[in-house]
Amino acid sequence: MTLIQLRVFLAAARLGSFTAAAVAMHMAQPSVSELIRRIEETYGARLFVRGGRRLVLTAAGETLLPLAEQTVAGADEADRSLRSLTSLSGGTASFGLLRNAKYYALEALVARFHALHPDVRLRIVGLNSVEVAAAVASGELEAGLVVLPVDDDGLHVTPLVHDEVLYASIDPAAVAEPVTIQALAERQLVLYDAHYGWRDPTRRQIADRARLAAVRVDPLVEVEQVESALALVAAGVGDTFVSRAVAEAQVHGGPIRFVPFAEPLHDTIALVRRRQTAMSAATVELIRLARSMLEDVGGGAGVLRGPAAEGDPVAGNGRWSVPEDVPAL
Repeated sequence: MTLIQLRVFLAAARLGSFTAAAVAMHMAQPSVSELIRRIEETYGARLFVRGGRRLVLTAAGETLLPLAEQTVAGADEADRSLRSLTSLSGGTASFGLLRNAKYYALEALVARFHALHPDVRLRIVGLNSVEVAAAVASGELEAGLVVLPVDDDGLHVTPLVHDEVLYASIDPAAVAEPVTIQALAERQLVLYDAHYGWRDPTRRQIADRARLAAVRVDPLVEVEQVESALALVAAGVGDTFVSRAVAEAQVHGGPIRFVPFAEPLHDTIALVRRRQTAMSAATVELIRLARSMLEDVGGGAGVLRGPAAEGDPVAGNGRWSVPEDVPAL
């Protein structure tokens, strides 16, 4: 029994005649009759009582009806699901964003995508890069943007842009010149992402440098949000380090100034996806928009700011840099 035979059977049962079923199915009436006849001959049972003004189901037809409905509905759902993977007319895009996504204008990503593709459902998860990478590796998310380094077993990693990490303090002496890892180890620090601690990608880079320099970096205070850390810095509790995107957003209060590290330190924002796994068309489009927005907020890929103006609390002259040979999807 074929799917077309079941569709013809359902049309005839619903409409009450082979002629009406033929019109609905865009077929010739003899073809409809022949498809029903083949089912009846195969099983040796009539499906309809013929001869009246309207077709009436027999006992065999009544038995087949709910099963045919389930089979056709399942086939239609399978068709919709597969089509949603290769089109932007439906389906769901699941994507992860780095914790401080709003400072890269990525909060607008959902609104922009929805305006372009209103029929696609979105599942956007905003976590620390550690958990975004783990969720992509497990298949919970199709892809995501993270700050490197992360554990990349089973992942394809595409670096997109670098954003410099800056040291933040209200102490003029602390930001009089670029900060060394030795100087950092001697300062009272207020660090954020307390839940993830030294698993956080930026902290991992600091920890690696401290290990090589044979010094120890211990925070005085740990909080969860970068905004809270900067508020404590402004209050004179201690110093911290943040990406240039956060520094330039001016989310802090008070006379905080920022200075680069003596050995430049960068947050590398990267796309992660599972190796050898096809992504839905919706997620591919979401990635395209995210990359475009990252370039826009940086003033264009590879564009550098001019020297800091007098009184500018954000020292240094570069906003974005782009890794060499960034591959396309």
